[in-house]
Amino acid sequence: MAVLDVSGVSPVTDFLVLCTGTSPRQMKTVCDDLEEMAQAQNERPLSRVGDDSATWTCIDFVDVVVHVFSQDARGYYDLDGLWGDAVKVEWKEEGTGAGMTNDEARMTNE
Repeated sequence: MAVLDVSGVSPVTDFLVLCTGTSPRQMKTVCDDLEEMAQAQNERPLSRVGDDSATWTCIDFVDVVVHVFSQDARGYYDLDGLWGDAVKVEWKEEGTGAGMTNDEARMTNE
């Protein structure tokens, strides 16, 4: 997984989250879980596209856009390389240390 701070290079969003799934079912489950977690925080996505695709699903939460790819699609679209000017946000999964808030991520990477 990669979290990119694109606030300095994108006029549309502040963060991109790039994930790779191992199967279409896992990819759909990840996206469903993201929407449930957002809903628990009183957030809703602006849009969600690609569920009928086995290669790429995108959820737009406005300030954060999440891309869930198959391994082949992630390599083909290479958003990591396309957004090479973005600041990579160091991320720790829950349970391995505290994840950072948006403000903490910006402060760490400025």
